[in-house]
Amino acid sequence: MLDALGLDEKTEAAYRVMLRQRDCDLCDIAGIAEELTYSEQETKEALERLTHLRLLRRSLQDPNHLRAVSPEVGLRLLLQEREAELLREKQELAATEAAVTRLLGEYAHTVPASGSHDVEYLLGPDTIQRRTEELAHRCTHECLSVMPGGAQPAAALEAGKPLDEDLLARGVHVLTLYQDSVRNDQATHAYAQWLAGRGGEVRTVPTLPVRMTLFDRENVLLPIDPDHPHKGTALIHGAGVVTLAAALFELTWQAATEYAPYRHPERNAAGLTPQEADLLRLLSRGHTDEHAARRLGVGLRTVRRMMSDLMGRLDAHSRFEAGALATRHGWLD
Repeated sequence: MLDALGLDEKTEAAYRVMLRQRDCDLCDIAGIAEELTYSEQETKEALERLTHLRLLRRSLQDPNHLRAVSPEVGLRLLLQEREAELLREKQELAATEAAVTRLLGEYAHTVPASGSHDVEYLLGPDTIQRRTEELAHRCTHECLSVMPGGAQPAAALEAGKPLDEDLLARGVHVLTLYQDSVRNDQATHAYAQWLAGRGGEVRTVPTLPVRMTLFDRENVLLPIDPDHPHKGTALIHGAGVVTLAAALFELTWQAATEYAPYRHPERNAAGLTPQEADLLRLLSRGHTDEHAARRLGVGLRTVRRMMSDLMGRLDAHSRFEAGALATRHGWLD
């Protein structure tokens, strides 16, 4: 349960024993090893790990004696450090997303439409579908998808199942990223359960960069114009852009939350869900409700309802005051 704080199962078990016994003598750890049913070497390694995590402290009177640090102090400190680490990762991810999205857009607009072996422009839904099927059938290792825009059309999810089923049946790793807003969508819920039951994986984040699908890290499908998807799709084979797209996917995947339909995203120290925190950041930067709704993949009513709730929690009477109070309270750090 405490893996995210650096405690594996054995280390956590050792910590629980130490909390009951309060201290131990390093010269005689056989008793703890017997209670844990671990070897003395495993027990020693667990105690060393706890000491490194500052959950055990050496006695000032006898360095061979270890004392357990109370969870109120030790675990809370680890939790605060982990939250700070996640915040740094999220800020780095946001900066990387922006840089990679800009580069992908610049590349797609500067490469000629013909005479290049790196880019193939796909115009029209039939052409896009045909090339997607060809790439999926040739895929042998992994298929990575980023699907912004919130809840996906039920028809599109159903239409994609045969390809997904074929990929999974051949042992291809199928990883899909959606936005947090899809957790309340019945069609996506059913699809995520179906995919997980066949070995695929789904994770979510509050906001996503450009829509894309990577096949074996050799080919990537990107919209020609992210703001106008109807203009078509670019199939890029060049190693440079594909590598950047894969790196962006990995960064986003690491920061994402595993899809659990009946579990809401955890709140941070300020009591905000990741989606609420991103909404505050978007509005504090001057973005409109409409832009925030598009970025979060939710409806305009949802954004306004969330903002009304946040203003109530901040006891703010305006958006400007809400932004100032959120900054003062450290909600936007």
